[in-house]
Amino acid sequence: MTDSPSGRQTAAGRATQAARPVVLGLAPMAGVTDKPFRLLCKRLGADQATSEMTTADASLWHTRKSRHRMDHRGEPEPVSVQIAGTEPDQMARAARHNVAQGADIIDINMGCPAKKVCKAWAGSALMRDEALVERILTAVVRAVDVPVTLKIRTGWDAEHRNGPLVARIAEDCGIQALAVHGRTRDQKYEGTAEYDTIARIKQELNIPVLANGDIDSPEKAAAVLAYTGADGLLIGRAAQGRPWIFREVRHFLQTGKRLPEPALPEIRDILLGHLKALHDFYGEPAGVRIARKHLGWYAKGHLQQADFRAHFNRAESADSQIELVMAYFEGLRNREFLGQAA
Repeated sequence: MTDSPSGRQTAAGRATQAARPVVLGLAPMAGVTDKPFRLLCKRLGADQATSEMTTADASLWHTRKSRHRMDHRGEPEPVSVQIAGTEPDQMARAARHNVAQGADIIDINMGCPAKKVCKAWAGSALMRDEALVERILTAVVRAVDVPVTLKIRTGWDAEHRNGPLVARIAEDCGIQALAVHGRTRDQKYEGTAEYDTIARIKQELNIPVLANGDIDSPEKAAAVLAYTGADGLLIGRAAQGRPWIFREVRHFLQTGKRLPEPALPEIRDILLGHLKALHDFYGEPAGVRIARKHLGWYAKGHLQQADFRAHFNRAESADSQIELVMAYFEGLRNREFLGQAA
């Protein structure tokens, strides 16, 4: 079977998914999966939420960005921290440091396609050097007493789809679970994800395998699980501005039925809570600046979202951002009421 999942699934397929536990995780995304967003996604149904990529370079650990990325105080278990680098010993030290800071799981990044990361031979660029992959994985697994996981892509490019080989190396090195994004590095996030390689990896490995890439609805989630046989899913971009997707997927896998879309008051309250968490975590003006991109994701698809985003992006204080959100959703509710009355 070579066709990708269509989003449809039989009743028998749904029953099979409901019969076994499925891990639903928030995929690590630089600049997105910070502590406020991880906490929110866990509250709304994610079993696991991996941190933003954290550098293995100890000289950068005391920067403001690194301090925020390594802040896990009050975060519910399991705390999964992703590290990135190219030197085995450096990666091992980074793993030990993050475990000392509270990490329950160390995740190794070999999936990031960003040019600046790959240029330094980190992220998915590491998949071009399988011997180095083995050295890094061995060093990190030996360095810590917590589970070590790995995130990869299907390969470097279409001619070098070596994901299955890297996956076997990972299992042999003691990696406890593997997440696979269904694209090669050169695809970045373009085109569509493919799941044949993930299915092959799952068939060949004994450790848990999580599928990642283009999982944007409960139906798609169920179809990808059925097609690949994966033990779980990582959801990334589809959770931006829609963190409740985890509870929607969970409900669909358990019942075969869709949850109703959240009502406007709940979306407003989720957004307000997220903005306040960003303001508290980063302070002003950083929290105000970071809130702007999240607001854009939440506003997508709503009436007059372009005008609302323009006003929101001009707001210079946390209080003004909160007031704008309150006013915007009150306007949406009034339009909704008038539409129902008509």
